[in-house]
Amino acid sequence: MADRLRRRDAFFGIHFDLHAGATDTELGAETTAENIRELIERVRPDWLQWDCKGHPGYTCWPTEVGWTSPGVVRDSLRVLRDVTAEMGVALLVHYSGVIDDKAITECPEWVARGADGEASKRSTSTFGDYVDALMIPQLREVVEKYDVDGMWIDGDCWGAELDWSPAAVEAWREETGSEPPSGPEDEAWQEWKEFHRAQFLRYLQRWVDAVHETKPDLDITSNWMYSTYAPVEPEVALDYLSGDFSPTSSCERARLEARYLASVGIPWDLMAWGFNRHWDARLHKSAIQLQQEAGVVLMQGGAFQYYYQPTRAGHVPKHFIDTAAEVAEFCRARQAICHRSTTVPQVALLLPTEHLMRASERVFHTGGAERHDTEGCLHALLELHYSVDVVAGWRLLECMDEYEMVAVPNASVLDDDLREALVAYVRGGGSLLLLGPDVAQLFEHELGVRCDGPAEQTTAHLDCPTGMGASSGRWQAITQLEADAVAMRYPTYEPRHGVPAATVAALGEGMIGAAWGPVGEDYRRAHHPAARCLIAALTVRLLPEPLVEADAPPQVELSLRRSGGGRLCVHLLNLTNAQRADNYLAVEDIPAVGPIELRLRMDAQPRASELGAGRAAAGVGV
Repeated sequence: MADRLRRRDAFFGIHFDLHAGATDTELGAETTAENIRELIERVRPDWLQWDCKGHPGYTCWPTEVGWTSPGVVRDSLRVLRDVTAEMGVALLVHYSGVIDDKAITECPEWVARGADGEASKRSTSTFGDYVDALMIPQLREVVEKYDVDGMWIDGDCWGAELDWSPAAVEAWREETGSEPPSGPEDEAWQEWKEFHRAQFLRYLQRWVDAVHETKPDLDITSNWMYSTYAPVEPEVALDYLSGDFSPTSSCERARLEARYLASVGIPWDLMAWGFNRHWDARLHKSAIQLQQEAGVVLMQGGAFQYYYQPTRAGHVPKHFIDTAAEVAEFCRARQAICHRSTTVPQVALLLPTEHLMRASERVFHTGGAERHDTEGCLHALLELHYSVDVVAGWRLLECMDEYEMVAVPNASVLDDDLREALVAYVRGGGSLLLLGPDVAQLFEHELGVRCDGPAEQTTAHLDCPTGMGASSGRWQAITQLEADAVAMRYPTYEPRHGVPAATVAALGEGMIGAAWGPVGEDYRRAHHPAARCLIAALTVRLLPEPLVEADAPPQVELSLRRSGGGRLCVHLLNLTNAQRADNYLAVEDIPAVGPIELRLRMDAQPRASELGAGRAAAGVGV
């Protein structure tokens, strides 16, 4: 048996799942040792992740605890375990946690229920017996039977639902002495959501501890936990963090998630999809498309895996092995300078956790419209070629002084301790960028302005060298007291008779600036350069001499990192042709861009520099 790299230390892997169901007829029939050996020999992954139990609730192996799919004709998991153990590759299983269609059908007392008593279509209740009666015994069974190296639990935090089942209602009554709220109009609604979040953490701790007792060195994650979907300070001891980003808006989603996960302080990876969904069929991605998606992850120091499905009979086709080998080669060429790299702090973009959690009507899933403003701010800053980390408030309180500039997207509420810390940061010499009317109002006094009434819905026209752009939304009228206007907005597309759209002011030893309209949300919606130009007018004043600058097209983004060996590296990613729309589902070529000029401020002349080039991603090491 060859030594296997632990999942938390690994770099590149492949994920397979099937979500075995009641109508399968040939599961495992064509899963052979020869096919898996060919895959491993060609691709050389650190780990393989194989189906165990998907959302339908059936296993693809003969379980004695729950429900085995009637279509199992060969134990594919046994084949995978034997070959991976022989070849020194870790084997992880894909298992659906909260989501289990079969369990709630067979045991309706386990189901989560809506305020009207209606049963959930697929989610179990974290207040019920599902975790102890099925999930933990089944996870222990698969560990003991196959000696798996890790678990990737799917359908967990993002599958949990607000729950009015009898067990949940009784728990609420015991805790509060009152009846549960029925909707957002109730005074206790925010408390109701936090009640469920606390319960999910107890559920998570329950099964993580139980499985770790079975095998202490098992590496476990819960898909999307402690990511932007659940941006709370880690309490439960997950061994690594992971999530599968959107198959269609892949690079866009990964840009945010990678920068956030990199700031949490736990080993992490992101998973791309090897195909797009198109009606009821799949369109497989090219190697170069997957390389571009991998580049987003690698340049932030993460591990990378991508998702593919074998045939229902469990065979991995040759065309997938060919593509995977190309993707693996691309990743391995960058492993030494990318994996486990650390940030060189430049710009921190706050992920406004309290605002997102209040806006979300889910337990843990702040992945909808409430996050658009943050995404737009990130995109604009990256396309202005700043090296940006996305940081939650709890983490920013620990590391704020390391950053040259802190940016805050529009948020209606900030934690009091965080607001005070941001003001102290500016007074001590930092630069604070506030991008939106609500968050700017929270700092009205420090910004040196007077807000004239509430923000009002209007269409503002913003000037830009490439053409004016309209920005519709809530804009705040202000009177300048001690602030300078750095950008104007106009009532029509003719740049006359403007009023301040963005201002900056000195505060102590530092600078504070604000955009008084919805520029983050607007940029995410349209990506018109007018909103980006307004943000640039602010950043030029707030951060006039960044450590690294680039003369490059907007689609080239950079990241300033230190490799595991301590080398200073500027990572460049070419996002030309990145897939951003569901009616263009193939990337066949990524055109070269350049020439690109980089300027890096250093205390002394470097002894040497190196350039490593690739079609999708390159790096400069000093």
